Amino acid sequence: MKGTSGLQIIIKLTTAISAAASLIASFMLYQVPRTQTQGKALFAVSVIAALLLVLEYVFFGSTTKKYIAKTAAMINKTEKESLLNFPAPAVIIDENNCIVWYNRLFGRRVYSEEEAYGLDITELFKLDMDRIYSREGDTVCYNERFYDVHAVHTDHGGDMSMLYFADKTQFVELDYRFRQTRQSLIIVMIDYYEELISNLRESEKAHVLVSIERLIENFIDGTTAISRRAGNDRFYVIMEEQYLQPIIDKRFEILEQARKITVGERTNITLSIGVGHQAGDLAESEKYAKQALDMCLGRGGDQAAVRTENGYEFYGGLSKGISRNTRVKSRMVANALVELVNSLERVLVMGHTYGDLDSIGSATGICAAVKAMGKECYVVVDKERNLAHLMIDYIEENSIKNYYISPQEGLSKMNEETLLIITDTHNPDLVDSKELLEKASCLAVIDHHRLMVKAIEKSDLFYHEPSASSASEMVAELLEYFPGDLKICPQVAEVLMAGIMLDTKSFVMNTGVRTFEAAAYLRKLGADTIAVKKLFANSMETYRQKAAIINSSEIYRKCAIAHADGTFSNIRVAASKAADEMLEISGVNASFVLYELGGKVNISARSLGRYNVQVIMEAMGGGGHHEMAACQLNTDMGDAKKQLISAIDEYIRNN
Repeated sequence: MKGTSGLQIIIKLTTAISAAASLIASFMLYQVPRTQTQGKALFAVSVIAALLLVLEYVFFGSTTKKYIAKTAAMINKTEKESLLNFPAPAVIIDENNCIVWYNRLFGRRVYSEEEAYGLDITELFKLDMDRIYSREGDTVCYNERFYDVHAVHTDHGGDMSMLYFADKTQFVELDYRFRQTRQSLIIVMIDYYEELISNLRESEKAHVLVSIERLIENFIDGTTAISRRAGNDRFYVIMEEQYLQPIIDKRFEILEQARKITVGERTNITLSIGVGHQAGDLAESEKYAKQALDMCLGRGGDQAAVRTENGYEFYGGLSKGISRNTRVKSRMVANALVELVNSLERVLVMGHTYGDLDSIGSATGICAAVKAMGKECYVVVDKERNLAHLMIDYIEENSIKNYYISPQEGLSKMNEETLLIITDTHNPDLVDSKELLEKASCLAVIDHHRLMVKAIEKSDLFYHEPSASSASEMVAELLEYFPGDLKICPQVAEVLMAGIMLDTKSFVMNTGVRTFEAAAYLRKLGADTIAVKKLFANSMETYRQKAAIINSSEIYRKCAIAHADGTFSNIRVAASKAADEMLEISGVNASFVLYELGGKVNISARSLGRYNVQVIMEAMGGGGHHEMAACQLNTDMGDAKKQLISAIDEYIRNN
């Protein structure tokens, strides 16, 4: 329109100038006699042109103005009608977010209760006013409808904004339907199936199998899931999200139902369940399910693990793991470990921080075996920060030198031709030297603690047996399969025996057939039980502090809870022994001792098997074993006790 108006002005000016020039030229020609005739003709043409200009200005000019005015009015009316009949609900708000105008669709579909003029838009829809001006906008739900809300500022005076609502209800419903019908893979495995049925008659085996298959059928009853047996001891189940989530919410009741199936006179069936949840497709779901099942088996079985892209969730875990009678795995691991040792020049063995008799005892046993093979080997230990001073002194006093080195010395000896063996832990945050672990290029792990989500991943050999009583028991089994007639001195056999006795509380807790077999092997090597008992000796001050801790105990829901006042040199030992002895109180299923050390509150937990203290400690960020666990909290004693009581309540409520 602007370009057209400019062109009209130029044409008018050109015509006027031409008419004026014609008048002047006709007048000059009229003064000359020879050209009077031409002058008269030119004058007549000029007069006609001038008249046309006057007519165009008076008549046509006024018509153009009327046309422009009419067109502007039509456009303004069209804009109003278009906004009023806009195909999406729309409102205009002022600077106070109050509605000053809305179109017909908004009043008919969105807010039809009464007039919306003057109402605060944020109170009606709970809008995020910062987001609605962004490119993404904000999503709201109103009257069971979902809308994407976007806003723009107006160009006219005043701080006004227009909001329009894009209905996305169908998309939300379709997305919900997609999520509800999303399929997940579940792997159900019978724990230690071969060991369970090894001594059963055929009729008894058939009864067990029928009971388990009926259990799986009841598990998927009322759903659209399908199940297939994938072996003697496992089933594959494909289930939609709408049926799986209620099962998760009920914490896998099938675990408890399975325990009611008996095998023989005293043994009950337990299941390990791996769930691949929220995966992109079935292949990824199967991968997640297998990883979750491995976590269950690594934690002793009798539980379910749900694996998502964000991590793991665990349910159950009440029963103790069944000890496997076969030693095939021990023999295979021993052969693989020997190959690793022979392929490298040097071996370093390291336990967990604040190493105890099991950690340092198992490391000493490995070190002695490697030295017997003619390889250079050392135990890396912080001699100031450990709980096995008597053990270290005992080895060195018996002329067994050059066994123990500091973490700094270990770093100086670490290179690409060095094998690092970690014993009694698989958590990278709990090793005696994180720098040594990070520098290691070849790594082996030997541990009996229940598998944690945060585990050492880059190991060349990962020997994990949660049914074993201790790392020392595992090492004793491995030594039996080392090449040749391996002989270790009686003192090393005694420290291995001490490690077993520590974690079994002198063969009382978490003790299986293989535990006694390992102890018998060590006794055959010359281990003296009297010398072993001396390694557990403590000072009078530690004994008094242990008694004071026990004296502070109180009973809460069949749990004995005690705390240590202040701190002292052997507080870890005193707290651990106090927790052990508190289990002797009548009616106590678990014991917990809280103490402060290094600016943190530590909790030492023990159980006789009725309660799984690992699950309780894991809920507080710790971990350990079914009957022995611990955790650390960055808080004060009062808050730590509240957290512990809350974790106990949660455990009892869920189990």
